[in-house]
Amino acid sequence: MSLALWTVWHAAKALFCLWVLRWGGAERLEASFASGFISSFAPRWSAEGLRMAALILLVLCAVGFVAGLFVPSLRCWVGGGC
Repeated sequence: MSLALWTVWHAAKALFCLWVLRWGGAERLEASFASGFISSFAPRWSAEGLRMAALILLVLCAVGFVAGLFVPSLRCWVGGGC
């Protein structure tokens, strides 16, 4: 995966997580099918649980992004194409 695509992919994931954390996304996703973007069992979660999961995902995605910057072979794990 190219560096540009890698950056766009992680920027989109970060924006989604920030939307859930800061801009009312947790309330909109609470008890909905769309909360499955965060976790497969998230429809049973409250808005607070969704925020916690989004924060954990944001941290893990940041670590994965930095790792992919310095080790390009790790970029193959996302998107399925190398």
